[in-house]
Amino acid sequence: MTFISPSLLAFGRSANQAPPRHLGTRYTADGRFLREPGNTVVSHVAAGSVSETAVLAVREHLMAMPEARQFAFTHPSSLHMTIFQGIIEYRRRLPYWPADIALDTPIDAMTEHYRTALEDFAPLEPFRARVTDITPTGLTLEGDSAADRSCLKRWRDAFAEGFGYRHPDHDDYEFHITYAYPIDWLDDAALPRWQVMLNEQLAFLRQQTPVIELDPPAFCSFEDMNHFEELIVFSGQSIPLSSGIA
Repeated sequence: MTFISPSLLAFGRSANQAPPRHLGTRYTADGRFLREPGNTVVSHVAAGSVSETAVLAVREHLMAMPEARQFAFTHPSSLHMTIFQGIIEYRRRLPYWPADIALDTPIDAMTEHYRTALEDFAPLEPFRARVTDITPTGLTLEGDSAADRSCLKRWRDAFAEGFGYRHPDHDDYEFHITYAYPIDWLDDAALPRWQVMLNEQLAFLRQQTPVIELDPPAFCSFEDMNHFEELIVFSGQSIPLSSGIA
């Protein structure tokens, strides 16, 4: 009998009584992404890198599954690891918004506000991140070492000061790279097949790119989940990987 991980069970039909929470606001039932403007700080997967090739290969395996139509896949160029969650159209409430700015402030005005506020942001030291899990919607990551995990925490703490708020999950935020969003839950009978595929792809990633090559953190704006426009790149934070490639 195939062991089904908790992270996969969470996508099973028997574990969910309601539709996926972003369905109808972030994307449609036919996989089309809707306008949902906001801003954020992300590190894109480095274009042309060994990591990008491996990450995209895993994406292709997900898209080849018979149930792939039950997921809305983002454009490959959008692949990134979020460093700090900015504000977004459908999350206009505290504590996901600075308490000193009106909740009805236009998103573009908020982006310009942060663009000015972050102009003098002093970049912290570089970090390395590795994949710890794969789910039907993406990769779960963490700092490659205790020092990297501490570094990521310092980045988040520094951005919390700049953005003027902390999300409830600030200290235990789960870093990730999103491939897709669920449109419909997986039949429980499909989970063993998915688990076998996910296990194989996790082993593949760990062999091909034990550390994921990421661009420097960047403050970005977005209109939907398919493109994140870099407005400020916190330069000097490229993540070397020459010693980490298998």
